[in-house]
Amino acid sequence: VQLQASGGGLVQAGGSLRLSCAASGGTFSSYAMGWFRQAPGKEREFVAAMPWSGGRTNYADSVKGRFTISRDNAKNTVYLQMNSLKPEDTAVYYCAADPTRWGNSRYEYLYWGQGTQVTVSS
Repeated sequence: VQLQASGGGLVQAGGSLRLSCAASGGTFSSYAMGWFRQAPGKEREFVAAMPWSGGRTNYADSVKGRFTISRDNAKNTVYLQMNSLKPEDTAVYYCAADPTRWGNSRYEYLYWGQGTQVTVSS
């Protein structure tokens, strides 16, 4: 499975961005999908995830109520809608996929995209 993340950019605090992650080379609808982020000098951290069937979601406490993960299996794409952005959201955002797990550990995910930069100015 190949994953291609896009949609990052520079935005002012309080603004919004929508990230997309397009999948190819596999049966997208059978994979759980997650978003992680990594700020300079920090570990890669969990942001959000959802199972292959959709419906349920899991979010890091730091983004609950501001970010929304969703997927469109017909387009082989997972999205991360980010609202009320804060400077501390600045990071490279990665999408990830796994055939079975959708937890909050990066070690649970088998496939990774290349990352897209999100910068939030104060």
